[in-house]
Amino acid sequence: MEFLCDVHISIKIAKSIEDLGYKCEHVNRILKKWNTTDEEIINYVGKNNLILITKDQDFRNSFLLNSTPNKLIKIDLGNISNEDFLKIITNLLPMIYNVNRENKKFMIEVSKSTSSVIIKE
Repeated sequence: MEFLCDVHISIKIAKSIEDLGYKCEHVNRILKKWNTTDEEIINYVGKNNLILITKDQDFRNSFLLNSTPNKLIKIDLGNISNEDFLKIITNLLPMIYNVNRENKKFMIEVSKSTSSVIIKE
């Protein structure tokens, strides 16, 4: 699995995901950095078969309306520490792996109380 963290996800999180053995880029290190448009991000993750990790509601809406980006993890955890965020993501990695392996288009929504998966064909 390979990931791209959006601008509102800490670069430390991207590094920590890499430390777990996964490829993880951060938008601030590619394209136009923090000036990269949502459309450019969607095209980049699609072209590179990445799973986008974001807090941005616009990507959720785009997935529901247009089925883009193809692979999305929408974070709705509020203000939590990077350590707590990483614990949540680490616990979800087996589920993310299975969903990614079995589906070409999906969104996983992560909140403090629950996680849900939406699959698109």
